[in-house]
Amino acid sequence: MIKVLVVQATRLACSLTATLLRDEPDIKMVGWAITVEEALEKAPRANLILVDTSLENDSALKITKQLAKSYPEIDVLVFGLPEKPELVLRYVEAGANGYVAEELEAKDLLDSIRAVHNNEALISPQMAAQLMDRINELAVACLDIESIQAELEALTPRQREALELIADGKSNQEISDSLDIEIGTVKNHVHNILKKLDVNSRYEAAALYNKQKEFEDVTPE
Repeated sequence: MIKVLVVQATRLACSLTATLLRDEPDIKMVGWAITVEEALEKAPRANLILVDTSLENDSALKITKQLAKSYPEIDVLVFGLPEKPELVLRYVEAGANGYVAEELEAKDLLDSIRAVHNNEALISPQMAAQLMDRINELAVACLDIESIQAELEALTPRQREALELIADGKSNQEISDSLDIEIGTVKNHVHNILKKLDVNSRYEAAALYNKQKEFEDVTPE
């Protein structure tokens, strides 16, 4: 069962979303929230959190970032987002597992909820290319190689394996298959990796790993 917590600006908006979800046999709305604090308090009820990006004062971005750090095992799907690379990247880097563009219909939202819950990628090839460019930019910005090495050395061997797969662009499901471990274990590894590397998203973690590999490749033995 997909247990959904809805985060929107008003209770009326939440009610309308509840109506949409009500007749879906595999989806259950377990609550709603209209503030960052309320979302964090109610998050443990859910295994997927639906965040409306029309929340004021960048609240949707703040909620996404806080949820990704505090509850890495819970999927975050943002919706109502203009499909502009710079906006989508902000949410993906904050930890969103997927996004639903503002022009899509109700059925697309339901399909996206199921896709994210099943660990399926929800990023277009064009957006994926933009993300790779962003990873390269982050790698260039990471100039303190000794600091990077120290942070990477703090990872366990299993976390290093997971990070290598993250840097290869693998999804949680693909990492689970490659390492023969449960999805929940993968999410725990990702959470611990982000915490040890002091970054907010898997893309920033990949940037650090790629920078370290680049340094190793050009350093004579």
